[in-house]
Amino acid sequence: MTEGEAQAEAYSTHLQEVRRGTVVLACLYLLRDAGYGYGLLEALQAAGFQTDANTLYPLLRRLEKQGYLTSAWNTDEARPRKFYRTSPEGERLAEALADEWHTLTRAIDGVTRTARKDRS
Repeated sequence: MTEGEAQAEAYSTHLQEVRRGTVVLACLYLLRDAGYGYGLLEALQAAGFQTDANTLYPLLRRLEKQGYLTSAWNTDEARPRKFYRTSPEGERLAEALADEWHTLTRAIDGVTRTARKDRS
């Protein structure tokens, strides 16, 4: 592996870690109105999240198992769909995560602005 490839791999790994937590927060907010997996995936992608079904569906199952989402099957259409909705506990988690997210983004913004100013 070349040095450039190693750096690209490290960047990708760190970026994936940052995105993983933001997708959880986005899902909890978007599913305050019930939605199914594919529709949620489209909404996330439209909002700029680079995620795929192989990431999203296990996340939905995990959040449901943890009690942050509820689900129900809709069999009214030709193809049954599982709809998810943020539970009351999930809404509390979303608010707490959003508060922390805003605190962290302000802190990161301050650190990066100071560091960039010092370098120029």
